[in-house]
Amino acid sequence: MPLSRSLSMTSLSGVLPAWEEEELPVEDLLLFEVSWEVTNKVGGIYTVLQTKAKITVDEWGENYYMMGPYYEHNFKTQVEACEPPNPAVRKAMDALIHNGCQVHFGRWLIEGSPFVILFDVGSAAWNLDRWKGDLWETCQIGLPHNDREANDSLILGSLVAWFFKELIDQLGDKPNVIGHFHEWQAGAGLILSRCRKILMATVFTTHATLLGRYLCAGNADFYNNLSKFNVDKEAGERHIYHRCCLERAAVHCAHVFTTVSQITAVEAIHMLHRKPDVVTPNGLNVKKFSAMHEFQNLHSTSKACIQEFIRGHFYGHLDFNLDKTLFFFIAGRYEFTNKGADIFLESLLRLNYLLRLHKNDMTVVVFFIMPAKTNNFNVESLKGQAVRKQLWDTAHSVKEKFGNRLYDALLKGHIPDMNSILDRDDFTIMKRAIYATQRHTLPPVTTHNMIDDATDPILSNVRRIGLFNSRNDRVKIIFHPEFLSSTSPLLPMDYEDFVRGCNLGVFPSYYEPWGYTPGECTVMGIPSVTTNLSGFGCFMEEHVSDPAAYGVYILDRRFRSAEESCNQLTQFMFSFCQQSLRQRIIQRNRTERLSDLLDWRYLGRFYVHARHLALNRAFPDKFKMDPMAPLKTEGFRYPRPSSVPASPSASVHSTPHHSDVEDDDDDDNDDYEPYDEDEEAERDRLNIKAPFVLGDVQEGK
Repeated sequence: MPLSRSLSMTSLSGVLPAWEEEELPVEDLLLFEVSWEVTNKVGGIYTVLQTKAKITVDEWGENYYMMGPYYEHNFKTQVEACEPPNPAVRKAMDALIHNGCQVHFGRWLIEGSPFVILFDVGSAAWNLDRWKGDLWETCQIGLPHNDREANDSLILGSLVAWFFKELIDQLGDKPNVIGHFHEWQAGAGLILSRCRKILMATVFTTHATLLGRYLCAGNADFYNNLSKFNVDKEAGERHIYHRCCLERAAVHCAHVFTTVSQITAVEAIHMLHRKPDVVTPNGLNVKKFSAMHEFQNLHSTSKACIQEFIRGHFYGHLDFNLDKTLFFFIAGRYEFTNKGADIFLESLLRLNYLLRLHKNDMTVVVFFIMPAKTNNFNVESLKGQAVRKQLWDTAHSVKEKFGNRLYDALLKGHIPDMNSILDRDDFTIMKRAIYATQRHTLPPVTTHNMIDDATDPILSNVRRIGLFNSRNDRVKIIFHPEFLSSTSPLLPMDYEDFVRGCNLGVFPSYYEPWGYTPGECTVMGIPSVTTNLSGFGCFMEEHVSDPAAYGVYILDRRFRSAEESCNQLTQFMFSFCQQSLRQRIIQRNRTERLSDLLDWRYLGRFYVHARHLALNRAFPDKFKMDPMAPLKTEGFRYPRPSSVPASPSASVHSTPHHSDVEDDDDDDNDDYEPYDEDEEAERDRLNIKAPFVLGDVQEGK
């Protein structure tokens, strides 16, 4: 789904550096992108492929194909079956089908509608032992029989290599084929294609190293010891040595090796022993609005939906002002330490202390959106929404009676006695409704019944820090252990609408090769916290002079201790709570203005460069390119917004200084906070700093 932003004076079209790479003769080429997540949502690579499809189809047309595993349910719900337009592709598929393997073709029903070739892994499983033998004979990599995922990856890779062999034979003297493989699950296809000397250019992209993810999940001091790890020993102890061998072999077999961020590039040098040739940042398919105010209106609409949920969840304890309540959230895979949920919870405890100490009237409600094992909704949570709806119906019933009686009185020409407008029955109904909101328990921390409540990491730490949604707490916690859906009876909102309604996304990840969640916040104009250990955070540090001024707070988890990082995160959140409504609106405008940086129309050029480089290395006589020349893709740095005073202190507000006068009186302080959206956007256009080369991997730790 395209994420929406505005198009007006804030658009950077014409400011982003022009693409200088020589265009490829795509009409004479075929591009195949291979991944386990084509039509098969497992993780973030699905988002990469889905959002990038539109610009790739625009460039390559019917010469672009995606390849992945066949799952019947996914094919029926996401793919429109059709015939391949290229006869060579049809004949290559038929060769596999005639040998007992099932291959399916169609258009993936996403924006761009790319062609997909899906291989039924189960139909070819009878070849597994033979293909294991081939893998051992060609590169001495053995796969254990009990690793289902690795075995399925080998079957898919063998089918892909077989397909490419048949395709190249059909193409004859024009084997101009590019194969782009994502992650280790697709790596077997690349390894076998290269070992069999199939004439094609190959690109391999790692979105995260296997061993890196395992080490960080085990609480290792990863980034300070990158050069000290015995890679083979660590992989063997975690029973993933064979997977790491597949990953490393694919990296070294590829003509071009890419990764998604500078931080992952450094990791790859140590974990995979090859320096990436190109860094290919992940983008988003950004849809533009016609006016700036539209995304602010969407924020207000979505925030109202969240407030309705809060009214039900905290019934009987709704003693805080929802107009002075901020909504923070963290979302993603349930990797407690990798995603930084541990440091986030500790910081929330300290934030609660600061808000109470300073007698701040702001309340913070924090959502944890992380899927975990549950068996159903929490009864207390469902009851809260039922009580809220009952109160709403009662209020509307009384309001209708009140309105009719007032209308009749005014028609008769006199001001009615207020005591006579509402009769005793009305007061009785209202009193019963009020009594129905009484509860003798605290609002639940989790919205679902957890299967493993006692050992769940988030709930265990909530018990440790003692944030149980009591009346005295200024920080409230809601753990929603399920992905959001507009069909939910509890919180009927899609993820995009939910993000739009929040005030701040907090993603203090320790291991995050890219990080789509803060990027999605940025595109929707929502400030976020990320880290200098995430690819997104490093990308923003490179492109923006003062990220915090644009609503992207970058937490230092690389060069600070956990205690220092926790204090820094607490300060970020406390400073955000001190902002006035006007300051938050200004900051959302600035955040949204960074959207063009994350648009595939800009970031897709790095993939173009990687393909050109692969063709040059595979077919140097046909595709000329200076291998020593730096990447022509120029970057730029956003300047600091002109209305933000310069300050070296991280604790000082990035937006104009906080005013104690809130909401209604903000208009009286226009001279205190000079800000003109048109003027700032124009200054951003004109005040671009000197360009620098992107994509080159930095040496060292």
